[in-house]
Parts: sequence; structure tokens; C-alpha cells
Amino acid sequence: MRHVTPVFIDLVRVETRLYDTVSARLRAAQGLSLGQFEFLEIIDRVPDCRVLDIVNDVGITVGAVSKAVDRLVAAELCVRVAHPEDRRSSILRLTAEGEKALAAARPVVEAELAALTASVSSEDLARVAATMAALRAALEAGSVT
Repeated sequence: MRHVTPVFIDLVRVETRLYDTVSARLRAAQGLSLGQFEFLEIIDRVPDCRVLDIVNDVGITVGAVSKAVDRLVAAELCVRVAHPEDRRSSILRLTAEGEKALAAARPVVEAELAALTASVSSEDLARVAATMAALRAALEAGSVT
């Protein structure tokens, strides 16, 4: 029997510390939370991005994503545009201000993550990345119980 609980606890602690540290640095530098940055990244990356695309990417509820998007709209970082083929849905687009905020935030996030992981070799980081990608894919496919 494998004892994976210590691995899980380490994973959660690492994620929490990385997330909190990067988010604090990003907020201090750019006035954005890491969650806002993630949503802006998804809106920028996914063509004709909808709330459901963010839900599927991040794995949180439609209500939580919709409220977060409402806050991004209120901050004038993105807009909701009518979907040309589905009147029940809207497409999310970054505003010029959202594009500027994302462009300014990317190097802050990258630099902070690089600094936080500097003590880990490139090879080890690549192994962790591959392992996390495989675990995420299995979880998202529903093949892990």
C-alpha cells in the first residue's frame, strides 16, 4: 500500500505558499490578485472565451467564475460581448486596459516564480511539471478515484 497522504500534504503546502507569495507580489506591483491574473490569461489565450471555458480550465463553479468576471468587467479589464450564435452566452474580451494589465503582470509572475523555484534544478522542475501534468490530466478525465 502506498502512503500518499504526505505527498498530498506537501503538494498542498507548496501550492499554498507559492500562490500566496506570488499573489502578494503581484498585488503590490500591479494591483492584481493572482486569481485575476489567471482569468485574464485564460481570456487572452482561449479564442471566443466564455465563462464556461474558465470554469473548465480552473475547475471552480460557474457562479464563482461569473462573479469574478463581473469584478473584472467592473474594473474595466474585460467586457462581455454578445455571442453571435448563442444568445444565452457571451464572449469575454480583454479591454485595452486589461491587455496592459496582463502584459505588465506576466513578467512579475514569472520573475517571482523563478525566484521561488531557483533552488530546484531544471531537471527536477521538469519532472515535477510532467508528474503534475499527468495527475491533472487523470483527474480531469475522471480516471482517478
